[in-house]
Amino acid sequence: MNETEIIETARQALLVIIEMSMPVLLIGLVVGVSIALVQALTQIQEMTLVFVPKILAILLALFFFLPSMMHTLIIFTQELADRMIGLS
Repeated sequence: MNETEIIETARQALLVIIEMSMPVLLIGLVVGVSIALVQALTQIQEMTLVFVPKILAILLALFFFLPSMMHTLIIFTQELADRMIGLS
């Protein structure tokens, strides 16, 4: 494996990580900002009010997006294994 192939594999791995984490992170961001906006408008400054809905939203997003995440990871792993077999 030369330097170009290693860099390409690392780049693809980073893109897979971003692709897998983006939906869950965006949902967490939207829920967090929404709750912060409601807290600012109602002047309710309860620290625990942010965490419970955000955790529930992230768990629901993981439950919903996990099949597509696993599909993406399986495809990447198969391509990586094919490249490793091709080098032998």
